[in-house]
Amino acid sequence: MTPLRSALYPGKVMHVRVAPMRHRFRYRVVSLLIDLDELPDLDRRMRVFSVDRGNLFSFHQRDHGPRDGSALKPWVDQVFAEQGSAIDGGRVLCFCLPRTFGYGFNPLTVYWGYRADGSIAGILYEVKNTFGDQHCYFVAADREHVPGAPLIQSAEKVFYVSPFFDVAGGYRFRTSEPADTLRLLIRLVGPDGADRMIATHAAERRALTDMSLVATLFTHPLNTLKVIAGIHWEALRLWMKKAKFHARPHPPKAPGARGQVEAAASRSAEAT
Repeated sequence: MTPLRSALYPGKVMHVRVAPMRHRFRYRVVSLLIDLDELPDLDRRMRVFSVDRGNLFSFHQRDHGPRDGSALKPWVDQVFAEQGSAIDGGRVLCFCLPRTFGYGFNPLTVYWGYRADGSIAGILYEVKNTFGDQHCYFVAADREHVPGAPLIQSAEKVFYVSPFFDVAGGYRFRTSEPADTLRLLIRLVGPDGADRMIATHAAERRALTDMSLVATLFTHPLNTLKVIAGIHWEALRLWMKKAKFHARPHPPKAPGARGQVEAAASRSAEAT
């Protein structure tokens, strides 16, 4: 039987609010890295994991992309093509939280798109808030990107996520390509360029099997529920600290925005 390219990634998420007040939290999560071409194989070969139907663990395509239940891979292909970074059916890796006992919520889903020759075309960051809104930030990869090196990218913030941050400033991404380890660093910066929030996700690759998934019920109980509960708990803590509340604006009319590769000077700064 051909080994799966999809994998399990247990790891730790950390958020630090830097300004105007300091606030920090950290929690453990288990994420999936799914090669979207393997969805039929995953559904057929695994017992406790299903695609587009109920199980202990599941991946529902309607939770992502157009969120209408249609196939996810063609949608990702279309987004990359429309952004001028066509992958022409190449490999797409999707990093997300699985549904557990039927419940799922993904604050961030990350897609790496690869061309047929194996070179990376770009990254799509799919962001959701707790109000049911979704927005995507696409950033093309540098044509001179060295395989295995982190991608240093940026995007203007246009989407409301937390009521304790306004829609201003931008994001700075430092994202690794999935390997034995996976590292994601996101900095939210204000219009003045100063850090307002720093988030990291560090995870280690494990084989995706029925046994490894069941084990996470004990090592990472209530995995997805813990994420949504944690979001509301931290919001309560910020409210008690009298953090400024920002009313929710209308979501952007466009479903996505394009970011950019950071200049060489910015890359050096990020690396330090």
